[in-house]
Amino acid sequence: MALNNTYDARPQQETAVGAGIQLLLLALLGTAIGMGPVGWLTGLAFAFATWAVLARALHRSCLRSFGPANRVTLGRATLVGGVTALVADSFESAPPVTLLVGLTAVALLLDGVDGKVARRTGTSTALGARFDMEVDAFLILVLSVYVSTQLGPWVLLIGGMRYAFVAAARLAPWLNAPLPPSFARKTVAAVQGIALLLAGAELLPHLANLAIVALALGSLLWSFGRDVRWLWRSSRITVEAAAEAKVLELVGR
Repeated sequence: MALNNTYDARPQQETAVGAGIQLLLLALLGTAIGMGPVGWLTGLAFAFATWAVLARALHRSCLRSFGPANRVTLGRATLVGGVTALVADSFESAPPVTLLVGLTAVALLLDGVDGKVARRTGTSTALGARFDMEVDAFLILVLSVYVSTQLGPWVLLIGGMRYAFVAAARLAPWLNAPLPPSFARKTVAAVQGIALLLAGAELLPHLANLAIVALALGSLLWSFGRDVRWLWRSSRITVEAAAEAKVLELVGR
């Protein structure tokens, strides 16, 4: 029994190691740029929240191994924590744009790696997919906060879209139904990060950044609208099929 408990504890130990690496990254960033208290507190809050939520999810899922794909995602989460701290610090002092862009670019490049690793090693799990999605969503939210200071608060719609969808699903449970795989949905999701990264880097003229982010938001609205429409139609078909089955049951009696 003791051996089983030790083995089961390994995923939890890996999340603790991930939190330690996050703290090390914050320390390196703090030393390099002289990060202020807002950046430090935000980075520490992110590290603690990530560790707490992931540890609880692992406990509830009873995974016996953290898995290589989740390790990649945890590494991405560490980078996102660094980006979060830098964005928070940017409200107090001029942000180190090169460093911010570099961390973001690596996090975005690794986005597709964890999924490929999971498929090749046969370690795909529901928790891993959810972990990957949450890291992606939070990075987009943080980037939208940063870019909104340059282009306006409307950019926050990009980062807040998924969270608004999750909130709406609590009121309309039919939004929780699984969606069919979609290459277009994945492409639109990837475009958001790239567009926000380009705008945040400030390499292009202001109008060009404005157009790029506006097009990204338009594609996101289209993608969410298409998915909501599909879910609505699917829910209506399910309701009608259930009603028809009920009628046939009553007739059969």
